Amino acid sequence: MNRHLISAADLSRDDALRVLDTADELARISDRPIKKLPTLRGRTVVNLFFEDSTRTRISFEAAAKRLSADVINFSAKGSSVAKGESLKDTALTLEAMGADAVVIRHNASGAPHRLAEWVRGSVINAGDGAHEHPTQALLDAFTIRRRFGRSSNGQGPGGQAARGGTLDGLRVTIVGDILHSRVARSNVILLHTLGAEVLLVAPPTLLPVAVDTWPCSIAYDLDAALPKSDVVMMLRIQLERMNAAFFPSVREYSRRYGLDSARMAQLPERAIVMHPGPMNRGVEIAAGVADSPRSTVVEQVANGVSVRMAVLYLLLGGAEGDQ
Repeated sequence: MNRHLISAADLSRDDALRVLDTADELARISDRPIKKLPTLRGRTVVNLFFEDSTRTRISFEAAAKRLSADVINFSAKGSSVAKGESLKDTALTLEAMGADAVVIRHNASGAPHRLAEWVRGSVINAGDGAHEHPTQALLDAFTIRRRFGRSSNGQGPGGQAARGGTLDGLRVTIVGDILHSRVARSNVILLHTLGAEVLLVAPPTLLPVAVDTWPCSIAYDLDAALPKSDVVMMLRIQLERMNAAFFPSVREYSRRYGLDSARMAQLPERAIVMHPGPMNRGVEIAAGVADSPRSTVVEQVANGVSVRMAVLYLLLGGAEGDQ
């Protein structure tokens, strides 16, 4: 692996499978009475969050602590950033403190890339603007692989993750606000790298410019896509990022692109439903669908800790020879 994880494109197929295989090994720790390893003892991980977050920040903190790293949580609110301190000055402060890894979430696309120029430690992108969120894509791929039990030689027994497993041939449909979604961008890149066929379904107004250059297909009719999907990933409508009217009303959007029980019935028998969270129940996904056995929402949160442990381990503890 590279020294940083800023984009899903930083991962080759072998890199991605190595992360997923390592996460599979580390997931077994959660079944132990003591959920800790001494792997990163003496290392310092800084969570540098300029945007509000619950799942991602707590997930990275739990991952670092389970590997015995020292964790510093930095929030822009109440810090010198609120007084006008620049990202570079903040980075230099972290460098002076000897941070071995900086996990950054920022509202500006490209902020992790700039940060990597100013610090000697590893930089992990935990979401930058509407650009990317690579560890979310990794945990989504990990969740899919565990549900389908894909092996490198075909399809294994359902529900069992195979070491070296791939996603070759799986059909993944991503639905909703593609335009503002960093999760969608990272998932398209990573799922394509792992061999899945990705379809984006959204209103034309919620598709980014040059989306036709992405390694995926595009459609506008959700009902036509569902019977051919192994995985359906619903995205939240990000009203906080919208500065124009991208659809007539939330009710109209939900009618055309929301996943309710009737639509879920159109899915193949083994298909699963995913959502990166937080969910707008009753908008992009019905409560009954979100809470159904075919939903992986809770699994994704749990798997996020294992995957982020794997990323920290490979960047800081288990891949010195690769850097």
